Amino acid sequence: MIKVTILLRRKPTLTLGQFIEHHKTRHAELFMSLPVVKETVRRYVQEHSLGIELPGLPPAKYDGITELWFDDVESFGRCFSDDEYMQLVRPDELSFLDLTNCDLVITTSNVVFPS
Repeated sequence: MIKVTILLRRKPTLTLGQFIEHHKTRHAELFMSLPVVKETVRRYVQEHSLGIELPGLPPAKYDGITELWFDDVESFGRCFSDDEYMQLVRPDELSFLDLTNCDLVITTSNVVFPS
């Protein structure tokens, strides 16, 4: 099992609230509607910034996180290169994400606690 973590930055023209609303509703529904997503994604979690700044700490660089689990790297590649994904989901991503400033990490887990 692999986990894909995408660190999200919103388009500068959107407020944090607008970004969160779009990600939680429009984008999640569109992404989950694709057959390739239903076939390849094992788990999908969204996390959103609270927009809180704490004294002595730098402001958050990201507005949200998407976490996706796949059986393997091939399944991840299949999902994100699918024609329907590229035709429907990618344009939606471009409408609310600053894709050039988002980051992606593909990992495996090493559970330390609880064991």
